[in-house]
Amino acid sequence: MLWLRSFVYLIYLFVTVTPWSFVVLSGWLFPVHTRYWLCSRWTAMAIWGARVICGINYKVEGWQHLPDGPAILLPKHQSTWETFWLQCSMPRNVAFVYKREINWVPFFGWGIASTQMISIDRSKGQEAFEQVVEQGKDRLSRGWWIVIFPEGTRTKPGASRRYKTGGARLAVHTKALAVPIAVNSGELWPKGRFIKTPGTITVSIGPAIDPKDKSPEQVSSLVEAWIESEMRRLAPHRYSAPYAANRAGAQDVAAGAA
Repeated sequence: MLWLRSFVYLIYLFVTVTPWSFVVLSGWLFPVHTRYWLCSRWTAMAIWGARVICGINYKVEGWQHLPDGPAILLPKHQSTWETFWLQCSMPRNVAFVYKREINWVPFFGWGIASTQMISIDRSKGQEAFEQVVEQGKDRLSRGWWIVIFPEGTRTKPGASRRYKTGGARLAVHTKALAVPIAVNSGELWPKGRFIKTPGTITVSIGPAIDPKDKSPEQVSSLVEAWIESEMRRLAPHRYSAPYAANRAGAQDVAAGAA
């Protein structure tokens, strides 16, 4: 039964994304805000379909931590689910920082490209980061928030990758608040698996971190410490021990920010 529901959901995504992409692409005639709204309606449909077809519900903790001003959102990334949810659920437009190859994916990538997200060529190193800073400042000045997955890619439940400092560096450069977000979506919609399991995903939004007087490494350490500690609360069965900072000085940074 789970296989059948997952298959029906896949068909649902394909059937809806194809015509909707043409709707979004026709939006080139309209302002970017309109194109974004059109694209976010499809991601809302994807979240709705996951709930109705696959039985995947969700709850959100910590809405009050979202700031009123510029912000860099730094979420845990376990599933495709949060990429859908972030775009259609945040109170502001969000610009994802993502690898430019996604732009070449038929329909889906074309729709993303039309909404002025921030695509980068990862092979260009520092030049790619300079592109993020330049485009990020532009989006923030227009009232958008920026989304960067600090681990760079999806992780399996209970696992973590080295946290990259790109999002923290952007926060320091732009003076925007860094907002850590923990999510246990991989429990129901795991990376690399076709089957999706019914249940409730928890999204936990952490207190915003002010980058003032902090280095990118310090901001990144605080983000990592909060997310990884929170993940142990959301999915305790996946972890055998409390989070311990694994970079020199991270414990001191966390203590100093308290």
